[in-house]
Amino acid sequence: MRPIDDFFLQKNEPVKGCLQFLRDLILNHDKNITEAWKYGMPFYCYKGKMFCYLWVHKKTHSPYIGIVEGRKIEHPLLVIEDRARMKIMQLNAGDDIPVETIKAILKMAIDIYSF
Repeated sequence: MRPIDDFFLQKNEPVKGCLQFLRDLILNHDKNITEAWKYGMPFYCYKGKMFCYLWVHKKTHSPYIGIVEGRKIEHPLLVIEDRARMKIMQLNAGDDIPVETIKAILKMAIDIYSF
């Protein structure tokens, strides 16, 4: 089994289901997005450049999407915390996933790479 697949399988519900849904959402958002295992986590690249990643917050234990160039995006659901470059969007694994909001953020992130 690939480490990236094992990452998702090792999580408990509802975090597991949330992360798997986000994985599919990101991969199906644009044909230029590919999946890679980098830094011990699932990373998603846009045209070969690091774009976003999935992780579970150490303090809140909630899944989140990390946007690599997040500092260039202004959105109320993206927070920088102690990061210099990346912003994250935390999700409550037990709630409905805000699909349209995530798609809008992914589009803003892709626009950064499409200059």
